Amino acid sequence: MKVALLFRNPLKAPPYRLSLERAGLEPVAFTPGSPDALASVQGIVLTGGTDVDPTLYGASPHPETSEPDRERDDYESALLREALSRDMPVLAICRGMQLMNVGLGGTLIQHIENHRGTVHEATLAPPLVSIFGEGRITVNSRHHQALDRVGQGLIVTARDPKDGTIEGVVIPGHSFAVGVQWHPEDMPDDPVQLRLFDAFRNCF
Repeated sequence: MKVALLFRNPLKAPPYRLSLERAGLEPVAFTPGSPDALASVQGIVLTGGTDVDPTLYGASPHPETSEPDRERDDYESALLREALSRDMPVLAICRGMQLMNVGLGGTLIQHIENHRGTVHEATLAPPLVSIFGEGRITVNSRHHQALDRVGQGLIVTARDPKDGTIEGVVIPGHSFAVGVQWHPEDMPDDPVQLRLFDAFRNCF
């Protein structure tokens, strides 16, 4: 089963690729500027990277917000819209979850402290509980932004129990549309994290 792996920096792609391959999926590189067509794949994976352009959700840049990659934002947003309209499975990780939220009319907190480079717990709600098999899991964190107003159609399915930061969202009724704020691909030795990629595969 082929899935589109959306990314900008090829050096960041291998962990995603390995996790998808372990789950029995065949990742296909989709990068900004390429004439890629979703007709060649059965699902999409949105990955981490630079901050989403704040003008997309009507905000001015925060001093800590990175220089936007508007080409990537527009490219991936268009593919995401098409995938959702066709009910294609979508897995959105870190920036990917933020982009999905913005694409559905949500907003972002442009800078939060004490999340980048940490390991902490996330409290899960359905349906993530059924995916991971437990109500609280250990996650990593490389982000300094987070969801603020949740986009239309999304429900919150995971939070940091200490500060309430949104760690997961889903679109109910969709074949598979799951976003997580952490990086499960960077925890390849944790069998709990691999369950997310297995659930993604099993939805096809």
